[in-house]
Amino acid sequence: MDVAIEENWKKVLAEEFAQPYFEELVAKVKEEYQNGPVFPEPQNIFRAFDLVPVDQVKVVILGQDPYHTPGVADGLSFSTKPGNRVPPSLKNIYKEIASEFGYKNYDYMQNPDLTRWAEQGVLLLNNTLTVRSGQANSHKEFGWGKFTNAVIEKLAREREGLVFMLWGKFAQGKKPVILGQSSTHLILESAHPSPFSADRGFFGNGHFRTANEWLEKHSQDSIKW
Repeated sequence: MDVAIEENWKKVLAEEFAQPYFEELVAKVKEEYQNGPVFPEPQNIFRAFDLVPVDQVKVVILGQDPYHTPGVADGLSFSTKPGNRVPPSLKNIYKEIASEFGYKNYDYMQNPDLTRWAEQGVLLLNNTLTVRSGQANSHKEFGWGKFTNAVIEKLAREREGLVFMLWGKFAQGKKPVILGQSSTHLILESAHPSPFSADRGFFGNGHFRTANEWLEKHSQDSIKW
């Protein structure tokens, strides 16, 4: 099956794209797009991969599924399109970054677009890559989780010294997938940045400074958060 995705990822995931479950997944997603609004736009489903070739990934930040409000999802976890309001979880992420680095005036506090992170090697990966308008997690059972697990497995097995940021119980459920392949990676865990949980361990987690220290220790450029 030919999937419109960045060429290096296409090679790494070729066997996955050929699996029967993925063919069923594609059929379900195509039907959903024909029957009503689905997000993100089809050309942005694999945008996280298109912006970060597999050999350039440094950090993986795992989200759950795309924003289900029209005009918001952009194919990157926690990110949204320029001109939109900064989503609540991203606002708390920015607050943590400003606190960690001592920024009195954080330049990106009103910028909801995380493309700049992706261009530096941050894979902003949602567990589920599509969603029906107005219905959170509506594509959860389509098979996306199996696919993104395979992505995590391949990264953990074929790369070394990556940073995985797992925020909240859902993301932390992916930890065994990582450890099942390699123990060379840095796994950072905390509460989710949502307003409902950020005060229970996200604020003060130190993840962004810790990630940069790890990258520099492993002879990689740090991320300009």
